[in-house]
Amino acid sequence: MPAVGLGCWMGSPGQGERCEEMVRKGLKLGYRHLDTAAGYGNEESTGKAIRESGIPRSEIFLTTKLAGPDHGRVKEAFEESLSRLDCEYIDLYLVHWPQAEDSKGKVLQPEESPTYVETWKEMEKLLDTGKVKSIGVSNFSIKTLQVLLQESKIVPAVNQVQMHPCLPQRDLMDYCSAKGIHITAYSPLGQLNSPFWTDETVNRVAQKSGITAAQVLLSWGVQRGTSVIPKSEKEERLKINLAIVQLDDEDFEAIENLHKQPGMNRQLIFSNNFIGGKRAQFGWTYEQLGWEYE
Repeated sequence: MPAVGLGCWMGSPGQGERCEEMVRKGLKLGYRHLDTAAGYGNEESTGKAIRESGIPRSEIFLTTKLAGPDHGRVKEAFEESLSRLDCEYIDLYLVHWPQAEDSKGKVLQPEESPTYVETWKEMEKLLDTGKVKSIGVSNFSIKTLQVLLQESKIVPAVNQVQMHPCLPQRDLMDYCSAKGIHITAYSPLGQLNSPFWTDETVNRVAQKSGITAAQVLLSWGVQRGTSVIPKSEKEERLKINLAIVQLDDEDFEAIENLHKQPGMNRQLIFSNNFIGGKRAQFGWTYEQLGWEYE
């Protein structure tokens, strides 16, 4: 898996033409790691850009994900994603979220079938098809991974989670490392109004190294041993995001400890939904998800 990938979430489902053009640019500039999902609604566009790029399929690492409504039909959903992508095989197939949904879109609770453990057992069977090289999870915490690993035959190859200097998730990183699970960081730059662009520490390191704030954040992520999947439609930013540098120890530690500054230890993407007075994400409370941070 290349350390820097291109995230294909376009901000809303679909946006096929935009996604296709972005992937075309990215592949031309040297990206070889693409991250999409059934829920993004742009697998067809991603696959088309890959096929028309002229780049051998073997040189591209392609990730897609199982959607919540498909937890009870893993094999069928996988085949549908593969058909939409039309790209011979998938390198990495992830359970997008631990939450399953029923046919009417209702989010099932952790104890309701299919549980994420039941879903994972169906994911394991996909490896026998030869159509997917690795399987993994996304948005799993230590709590949900502990439950999963108690009953799984195969350890997830990857756990893709929100991770950036405001949310370094060191405990999760250490846990996954001990279990042989690689972490991919999504939203490594935060969002549009990310605090990193005006942060004094980030900009000091950027100026010292002669690089951009984005390069500081992505280089920090790669230096920690994670892969990162930023997203941009602008050619210049796509180029810059690929240019990873080695931060010196002092600068790396400054970014590593950024979350300790007042007001900086937080998610940059989170839900304002509540269940029983408790913050919730997609129908589960943070407690059920195993998320202890705000």
